[in-house]
Amino acid sequence: MRLFSFPKRYPPVNLLLACSLTLLLSACADFSGIIPQSKLTDGNSLSAGAALTNIANTAWPTSSWWESYRDPQLDALVRQAIADSPNLKIAQARIRQASSLAGVARAATLPKAGAEASSTRGLYSSEYIFPPPLGGSWNWDNEITVKASYDLDLWDKDRSALESALDTVHVSAAEAQSAQLNLEVAVVRGYLQLATQFALRDISSATLAQQTSIASIARRKLAAGLGTRLEVSQAETALPDARANIEKIDENIALLRNQIAALSGKGPGSGAAIQRPQLAARLVGADNQAPLAIGLPDNVPAHLIGRRPDVIAQRWRVEAMDKNIDVAKAAFYPDINISAFIGLQALGFTNFLSSSAAVRGAGPAISLPIFEGGRLRANLGAQTAALDAAIESYNNTLVQALQNVADQIIKLKSQQQQRGQSEQALALSQQSYDLAKRAYQAGLTANINVIQTQLTLLQQQQHVAQIRAAYLDSWAQLMQALGGGLGDDLPQPASTVAAEK
Repeated sequence: MRLFSFPKRYPPVNLLLACSLTLLLSACADFSGIIPQSKLTDGNSLSAGAALTNIANTAWPTSSWWESYRDPQLDALVRQAIADSPNLKIAQARIRQASSLAGVARAATLPKAGAEASSTRGLYSSEYIFPPPLGGSWNWDNEITVKASYDLDLWDKDRSALESALDTVHVSAAEAQSAQLNLEVAVVRGYLQLATQFALRDISSATLAQQTSIASIARRKLAAGLGTRLEVSQAETALPDARANIEKIDENIALLRNQIAALSGKGPGSGAAIQRPQLAARLVGADNQAPLAIGLPDNVPAHLIGRRPDVIAQRWRVEAMDKNIDVAKAAFYPDINISAFIGLQALGFTNFLSSSAAVRGAGPAISLPIFEGGRLRANLGAQTAALDAAIESYNNTLVQALQNVADQIIKLKSQQQQRGQSEQALALSQQSYDLAKRAYQAGLTANINVIQTQLTLLQQQQHVAQIRAAYLDSWAQLMQALGGGLGDDLPQPASTVAAEK
């Protein structure tokens, strides 16, 4: 049942007086003492240090940087991981979610319209305002109205909320690229470990063969009365450890295959299908390919801001938090909405669709917070603190990014020197083995000396393989530290946050 009331008509001067009073009260909005405490770090202000300055100049990594390893199986595994990884699909879902939420925020900036219809049958009181025969009778109360409203958003609250939501979309997109880069590096590093294990297995198998030969020689010498049981026992003691080492390597190979398959969203069966990496041959034999170069692009501290997806994500998060402060400040001011309606209202159906049943109206609505118990200031303080946290997270990410680059350059330079020394030692071990072999063939030394020099050669080969693998691994981490080419196409914030709002 509806109770009818008809609005009074206020003269325009009263409306102007109400608006003036509203604006006067809004001028009392108090932001004092609530300002951001943190400032964005300028990349140019960070000292690069000798590690980043005294080095050859190279281009920024491309988005297919892993192809520099020249292993077709690795290329296929990385692309498969990018296509099928559940983690990347989660990141893509977050982008879609952020885009949808931005659509919700955009809707708040647009006019709204809707229609309502109702038909209610009720008994009207004979002791109220309804005269007979309506009073004391049953009748239908019918209404159809179309309503429209629009928030003038004079203080840009809705627009700032939309901009914050759009910035959050950029955050999600940059985080998705960062997740892809982490996945690529995880696959590459896992594959390099797999190649290393295959190389070590070759060396361990050759070592076991030589230790078996030494034990066999010791037994023959004992049988000929030229040796002792102690020599046999000492020679045979190394055999179980050598076999256990090979078994451990086989375990590592199986686990690494499973790990690489899981990164691609596949089961262990897919991991078992991974073949021996071509890189394994480069770790133990002659590496005829040009080594991956150590170099950096120009002005890394400044340009790293626009190249690393994780840094870009943090920068967009600062922008989003900055817009949230604008939303919090706008909440101190009045909301002014314009609304209108048109429709039909009637008791009963006889004249419901006639012009006499028409209703219409329009007017402003003003809502002003006067006493909120400190809620608005507390909210502004919370948003300001969130901005400070976002700025410091960005600063920390930038500093760590520069540290990652410097760390990998230092490691690569050191490993380059270690590789040179270990390969020189390998050449000397090869020379000793060749001399012992020729001396044995000439009858100048015993076969045991040849086997022992070969064992030394195999140990040196193992050391060289580990150094080469460490260099390839550090190069992959350098590509990650430089952004892996995945930040190049990401949009950048056009402005920086002011020191004081």
